[in-house]
Amino acid sequence: MDGILYEDKAVIVCRKPAGFPTQTARIGEPDMESALKNYLKSPYVGIIHRLDQPVEGILVFAKTKEAAAKLNAQNAGQAMGKTYYAVALPEKAQMRLWEKAAAGGEYRLTDYLLKNGRENKSAVADRGTPQAKRAELSYRILRRLDASVMGDGAAGEKQLFLLEVTLKTGRHHQIRVQLSHAGLPLLGDGKYGSPESKAFAECCRIRDVALCACRLEFLHPVSGKRMVFTIEPSGAAFRPFFPHECPD
Repeated sequence: MDGILYEDKAVIVCRKPAGFPTQTARIGEPDMESALKNYLKSPYVGIIHRLDQPVEGILVFAKTKEAAAKLNAQNAGQAMGKTYYAVALPEKAQMRLWEKAAAGGEYRLTDYLLKNGRENKSAVADRGTPQAKRAELSYRILRRLDASVMGDGAAGEKQLFLLEVTLKTGRHHQIRVQLSHAGLPLLGDGKYGSPESKAFAECCRIRDVALCACRLEFLHPVSGKRMVFTIEPSGAAFRPFFPHECPD
């Protein structure tokens, strides 16, 4: 099976491609869960965490129920470290963030998110809104590039930010919702992008959300050893930032 980063008797760590669901209820639609069951020739694969279908990145699965219980406890207790790369088209008001970023500044976002299950969307809500859940993340701006690097002749004064995002909580569509609300919509995000970011992504033929789960840390459920896995993104939006890794 392609995309396996590590495997032993207790866990299997994989790179999920963009556009491939972690788990689906649609009959006949392939997903990571069914692909791993076929690969392992086992009726059991423990799902510990998920990535949105249009997002690529690292996932760990358990091969035993005992391993799943320990990994789920780490995930629920925020002991599992999750870091992402994202490419945003900042709104004009957010361009000033680069001044602090150039000095190594870190930003923290804390919001309350309300999920709409019927539409499979989440939105920032006022604190105290019934069923809204606290969401927290931090991010750094690693690089800034002129948007013309994407080949859009109408880029004008647009800039692109490469962000490194660290999750503090795990909410539905959290990174996409919070960054968009903060004026940093991700390229390729048809649900939460701004009209400008959607138009720019369409012009540049960016089809997947510019978000990649690039680093995962956890304690091995049997040995207790700290496991760290990293990848670099392969999506079109990341190509100017990682030219040696992204395919033509």
